[in-house]
This record gives sequence, structure tokens and C-alpha cells, in this order.
Amino acid sequence: MNKKINVSKYIWNSIFVVIVLVLLFVPPAKAYVIQGLMQMGLFKPQVTELNAQKPADLSGIKFKDAEGNITDLGDLKGKVIFLNFWATWCPPCQAEMPSVEKLYQQFSKDKNVVFLFVDADGNFEKSKKFMDRKKYNLPVYAIGGYIPEGIFKGALPTTVVFDKMARISYRGEGAANYSDKKFLDFMQKLSDM
Repeated sequence: MNKKINVSKYIWNSIFVVIVLVLLFVPPAKAYVIQGLMQMGLFKPQVTELNAQKPADLSGIKFKDAEGNITDLGDLKGKVIFLNFWATWCPPCQAEMPSVEKLYQQFSKDKNVVFLFVDADGNFEKSKKFMDRKKYNLPVYAIGGYIPEGIFKGALPTTVVFDKMARISYRGEGAANYSDKKFLDFMQKLSDM
């Protein structure tokens, strides 16, 4: 009887260790767990009422697309800018992508809102394969020059939303559910301003 308990205990400990190792070393598995937690209501972006923050000078903050076209954030003043830094190997980035895709689909036809999904690795071939495999339609960019630390400090994923006056209205590091109703309402409010 005692041997039976020890064998059972050994099996359960082994299963636990395997699960922990999979979560540590298999990014899609970790992303799947984070997505599940998002579905349960965790990882909601913390949006607050807009404050009277000083507009940022976005001139010279540049990003390039796969065709080599350059987008300068300074040229986008008057539009809401949703800027997301991510990487294909990043589990939290993978976890938030379905919600980011839903947000993009909701606002992609809104002429007041611009989306920039910046692959921090700048590997367009790899990011295009990732987007195609996942059936995402997100416009991918790479960093095209200096990025101020107030916008991107290197943590992935990082999302920054600028209002039409170039004020940072939202900045979040880590995975978040951007298809959350509160965030959708926040984006609509920015678009309508």
C-alpha cells in the first residue's frame, strides 16, 4: 500500500515538473495560459480619465514598413496612434495578439486612428510568416531610428496610445486584453475628440 502511494506521488510530481518546464520553454504554451487568464478577466489595460498632459514632440520618431516606407509619428498629429512593440518569440506578445487583432479590426476603417505594430527584432520575413500563420492583418513595422525611453524602454510587449494632440493617453508594459469593452470605449472616446 505504501509503495502504491509513493508511485502515485512520483507520477504527479513528474507531471507537475513537465508542465512547469513546458510553460518555461515553450512560448506558445505560456501564451495560451496567459490568454486563458485574459479570458477570466485578468490583464485588463488600466485606462484612466484623460489628463491635461503636455503634448509630446513626436517629430523624428520613425518606423519603416516591409516595403521601406518611413512613417514619422510627427506627421500623424491629429490622429490617435496605437503603437505596440512586440516580437514573435515573446509569449505575452503572442497572448495579447488576438485581442489586438480584434481592436484593429474594430478601428481599422476609422480615419482618426492609426495602428503601428512594431516588431522589435525588425525581422519582416519572420513577422510576416507569424502574421500569416495566425491569420492576423496587423500592419507590421520596424524601428526606423531613435525611440525616446518615455515611449519604449525595451520591455515586450509595450503599448502606447497617443491622443490627437500627441499626448500619451495610455502606456502599458506586459500583456493586456485590448478587446476589453472599457479599452474599446476609451479608444472610441479618443477618436471622437
